[in-house]
Amino acid sequence: MATILVVEDDKNTRILTMARLKGRFEVLEAENGEKAIDIIYNKHIDLIVADVMMPVMNGYELVRTIREDGNKTPVILLTAKQAFEDKKEGFSLGIDDYLTKPVDYEELIWRIDALLRRTDIITENKIQIGELTIDNENYVVTYKGNTIELSKKEFELLYKLISYPNKVFTKNQLLDEIWGYETESMEETIKTHMSKLRNKLNEVEDIEIITLKGFGYKLQVKE
Repeated sequence: MATILVVEDDKNTRILTMARLKGRFEVLEAENGEKAIDIIYNKHIDLIVADVMMPVMNGYELVRTIREDGNKTPVILLTAKQAFEDKKEGFSLGIDDYLTKPVDYEELIWRIDALLRRTDIITENKIQIGELTIDNENYVVTYKGNTIELSKKEFELLYKLISYPNKVFTKNQLLDEIWGYETESMEETIKTHMSKLRNKLNEVEDIEIITLKGFGYKLQVKE
């Protein structure tokens, strides 16, 4: 099931939007762009539905921030603004679609489905890089048609890193996200799991997990 992040400062509108999307998608929420950033860099998000006019960080600033960081997550902006210049600004920043308020939720769902298909992010939550396939629905990794046997934690580490290529994650971020807590005593656990994961992916030519000594890890997609 694809995960949608709804970013909207008006609580009633946010609740309504989430209610219309739930069941078809897994839905997360944020009340402004700044809080959305925290979620985007700590959770796997397939698509973002964001209001334009919000306090702290508006929709345009949110898109600019994630695009400058190399994040290509599809974004649909919702806004009462209908002027050509407003739409031009959004598309120039890297949005994928634009829907004016009041929102027709049936149309919103059509547009979400179309974007997910277009970006090859399907409801089974599969990521395809070269000949490597990571199936988050069934916790299965295959390479050149062969299954790579991973433990649950190894899979979660790989899926986390591969969802954000070139993004550096600290050891504490990975501990908090995958094990559910932060503690220096668990650093050895990260090292052990990462070592086993690397060994199991040794023959995969499409990706490389890189260690930044004293800081953390990132996954690089090879050209």
